[in-house]
Amino acid sequence: MSVSLGDIAGLLAALAFVALVVVLAVPLLRLGAVLDETRTSVTRFTEHTLPVIDEAAETVRGANAQLGKVDTVTTSAAEIGTNVSALTTLVSATLARPMIRVAAFSFAVRSVVARRRERS
Repeated sequence: MSVSLGDIAGLLAALAFVALVVVLAVPLLRLGAVLDETRTSVTRFTEHTLPVIDEAAETVRGANAQLGKVDTVTTSAAEIGTNVSALTTLVSATLARPMIRVAAFSFAVRSVVARRRERS
């Protein structure tokens, strides 16, 4: 059996390729471990986050229901304000003018009575 120079070169190339595969396999195995840990972390994060999101959604639904009730109360208060304003306008129109006339008449009577007292 004779070993030629080409056989030795082929053997060295094969050994270099095996060494290259081993050198590249170590980082790939570590990267696989990192990806497994990342997948586990994402799963845990999802397990803990989903209940919080569900609870937040329920809280928002409750807040929206309460806002609907507040809107009803606010609308009623606005209607009461409008009615009070209309009532005030009505009372003012109904009673203010006659009261002004009575006050003017009363002032005129007092002025006349005061003048008569001064003359006598």
